[in-house]
Order: sequence, then structure tokens, then C-alpha cells
Amino acid sequence: MSDAFSDYPPNLPVQDALIVRQVQPADHAVVPYTGDDLARPRLGPANPFRDDSATALSSTTSSSLKRKNVLTGLAEETFISEHTFRAKHRAVERAGAGGPQREGMSNREQKELHKRLRAEREAKGDATIADGDGAYVGPWARYKRERYEVVEVGEGEEEAELGSDEEYEVVEEEEGEEEVVPSGTVVQAPAPSLARRKEVEELGEETTTFHGESQYDYLGRTYMHVPRDLDISLTKEVGSIANFIPKKVLRTWRYHDKPITSLRLFPQSSHLGLSGSADGLVKIWDVYRQRELLRTFAGHNKAITDLSFNNDGTKFLSGGFDRKIRLWDTETGQCVNRFNCGKTPHVIKFNPSAENGHEFLAGLSDNRILQYDSRAGNETVQEYDHHLGAINTIEFIDENRRFMSTSDDRSLRVWEYGIPVEIKTISEPDMFALTMSAQHPSGKYVLYQCSDNSIVAYSSGSDKFRQHRKKAWRGHNTAGSAIGLTCSPDGQFIASGDTGGSVCFWDFKTCKLYSKLTADSAGGIVNCVAWSEQETSKVFTAGAKGEIKMWD
Repeated sequence: MSDAFSDYPPNLPVQDALIVRQVQPADHAVVPYTGDDLARPRLGPANPFRDDSATALSSTTSSSLKRKNVLTGLAEETFISEHTFRAKHRAVERAGAGGPQREGMSNREQKELHKRLRAEREAKGDATIADGDGAYVGPWARYKRERYEVVEVGEGEEEAELGSDEEYEVVEEEEGEEEVVPSGTVVQAPAPSLARRKEVEELGEETTTFHGESQYDYLGRTYMHVPRDLDISLTKEVGSIANFIPKKVLRTWRYHDKPITSLRLFPQSSHLGLSGSADGLVKIWDVYRQRELLRTFAGHNKAITDLSFNNDGTKFLSGGFDRKIRLWDTETGQCVNRFNCGKTPHVIKFNPSAENGHEFLAGLSDNRILQYDSRAGNETVQEYDHHLGAINTIEFIDENRRFMSTSDDRSLRVWEYGIPVEIKTISEPDMFALTMSAQHPSGKYVLYQCSDNSIVAYSSGSDKFRQHRKKAWRGHNTAGSAIGLTCSPDGQFIASGDTGGSVCFWDFKTCKLYSKLTADSAGGIVNCVAWSEQETSKVFTAGAKGEIKMWD
């Protein structure tokens, strides 16, 4: 044993192995089997991500892999984050290579220059204010100094184009010269224009036209009087008779030149029809007698978004894309009041209760629901602003003590009327936007037109406010459009329009699609459906073609 290991190195680590050849007992080879040594590259490039200083067997091996002594000093590895590198890089570019230091400015002069530049900017604002005066602008604050100049262009020269960060506004003077006004400057209109605007606002822009044969009958009654000499009674209790699905078109009205956006029937009796169109006009027409156009209400200069009768039908509301809501007298056509919302009212709903019948809710495009008093001025009574998207529907429930609202944020919220705090929020990851709504005559359900081409039902008669998963009505196409729907007065059937020009009828209990009638052979959208409250199978439809059809 002593002869075999006589040449064994005394300082060899314990982990090294020993291989003895049988031919020459005195000749042996020592092979280290340390993990780091076995992975060391004997030839070829070294691993740049490996630190051999900690695992090196000796200082000689470590120094052989890395050359730390360079001409400029000792080189060592270090690490900086991407953020630190970018910050230092920008600092060098700003103050070094392309900054004031290039002109020979000292550090103190640079600080004074930066201080003067910061003083020329407007205030950053308050972070707690989102919009209006004092709103937070942060690093996007504008400069107070004038940054624009007038450049005269000589003959034969082309006018220079502005850079991406330049802009100007040109205002003509009395002498015909041009003056460059900095962007953001508020230019007052001439005094005559302001006076004329105030005069128009005081007089009102609303007009009305009567189209019937006579405003009064032989007893001095207007079209507001419910006919009593018909074959059917229009004063019986709503829902007291059984309803059936219509089969054919009885009459077609063509009173609008543009698509119809809203369709309503007179409360209880349904002897009058009210329609609003994209041309900004609202028209009321007779259903039973002469079936003629009775009156036109003109005042909106843009498309109508929604209409709503009050409890007795003596007044109605109209909202439009001109961001205004107008209150009209149904009989005389006079505009009683106007409300300037500031945003587009997507849905308008009068309170159905007797004690609060003069109040109404307006769902706007800026995620708010405003409560107004029709007897007062333009001031809001209450504001509900917890939604995160444009308001789509509003439905009063629980004997009009609460209401449900849906929005483009794909949520459903339940509110206590008069209290701007939601009592229930339904927002599931798999929910779609609920665009239109209709209340079931039983008062236990609210039906919603869903953007996944279905109609869903939510309970409204209890405090649970949950969706009925087993009740879903499919078979029509509504994705991408706000398609109206309605229920029969007895609650047996559901009717809805379609983007392909059809009218669909389902059974409420079984969710079976009973009938699908073609209302527009050209495939236009049918977005308005109304069911008569006094007849068994009389349904009114309207859509993109501008026609109103009566089915029976």
C-alpha cells in the first residue's frame, strides 16, 4: 500500500478520485470529480453568466478565467436595473451630450435654467379632482408663455408645414388680416350673436303642427279622449283577457323619413301611438278611428333616443342626441319644460307611482343616472353615479320604491329610489351587456335583451335579485344593436325584434319559439316592438326602414 501511494500529492483535496493502472502500479492519474470543475470549458469560449470566483479551486484558476487587471484599472462585475440605466441615459442625453452643458453651462446655471422652465408651466392640479377647474394634469401641464409666431411667406414660397407638436388657430379681423391665436384661447362671440342666442332660448325653439282633420269633435273633445263607440272596450283592466300571437299586417304608417328609434303606446288605452325618429321629430298618430297622423313635435335637432309617457299620458318626455330632454304636452303640443343634461340621455323613465309621478330618471352616456322633477327647472334632484359605462336601461320595481339599471360595464345594479347608494350589484365575468329591458306584468321578473343573442330574466319581487338560469329565450340576432322587446299584457308571450328584419314570439314558461314573422323583407333592423294593452293580438313594430306596422 505504501509503494502504490508513494507518489500521491499531499495537498490534493479529499474529493479527488484515484485510478491505478494494473500494468504500471507506480503510474496513476488523479481526476477531480467536482461538479464545477467537470463543467469547466477546457477549450472554446467561457460562460459569461458564471462566477468562478466562489467555486475556484485556487486563486490561479480564478485569475486565469477572468482578467481583472486592465489598463484603466480593476474591472469588476456589477448589475443595474433597466430603470436605473434608462434614467442615467436620459440624464446624460439631457444635460450632457444634447443639453445646456454642450454650450459650456455650469451645473448651477443648468439648475437655474430648469427652475425657470418649471416656473413657466401651469400648476399640476389636485389629484383628487378628475375634471373641471383645478383638475390633475401632472406632467402634461402646458406652458404659460407664448410659443407661436407669425411667419410671413414671400411670393413664390410655399407655406411651411407645422411640426407634430405645433398648432395654430386663425381668426379673421375686421380689416381682413389674419391673427394667430394660441391654442386653448377662449374667443368670445360678438355681442349681437350672444343677444340673439339668449332671445332664442327665451322664446324656445320648439314647434308643433297639427295634421288631423279637426282638433275637436262635435262634443269639443280632442284626440286625448278614449273612443267608446268601438267594437271593443279600451277601458277594461289591463291583462284581464287572454292574448294570442298575431299572424298578418293590418296597416302600415309611413310618417318618418329616417329610422325609428323609439315607439310608445298611450298608457292603459293604447288608442294613440307615439314614435320618435332619427330625423329629430316626434309624431303622434291615431290607432282606431281615421288612423291618421295627428301631430308633429319638432324641437330636437338630432336623433331621438327615447320617449316616455307619464302615468295618465297627458305629458311625455323626449330625449335626443342633442343632449337635451324636453317635456311636451300631449294634447296641445307645447313644450312645457326643457332639461339640459350635458350628455346624451340613452334612457328616460317616468316614475309610475302616484305620489312621485312628476319625477323621472334619465340614464346618460357619462355613466350617471340623474333624477329630475318635471315641475321644477333644470336642476337635478338626485344623482346616481356608481356605473362604469353608459346607462342602457332603467326599470322601477318593488312597487316603485326601487329601480334596476344596466350599463355598458356589463353589470346590473339595484337602487333605492332617492338614495344614491346601490343595494345590490350583479357583475359576473361571463355576463354580456344588457341593452334593452321590459318588465313582466306579474312584477316578479325583469327581462333583458342580452348581447349574446338571447333574452334573460332577473327576479325583481324579492331581495335576492338573481338571474334565472333556466329561463333564456333564443332564436333571434341582437348582437351589436339595441333591440326592443315587450311582454303580452297577460304575461304569456314575449315579443322581440331582430337585426334581420323579423319579429319573434316566445312562450314565457317553456321558452319555446312559437313564431318568427318577417317585418322587413329587405333585412332591415326591427328595433321597436309594442303590444297593445287592450287587445288580444295587436302588436306594433318599427325599425330602420321608417315604417310602423300594426300586426293582428
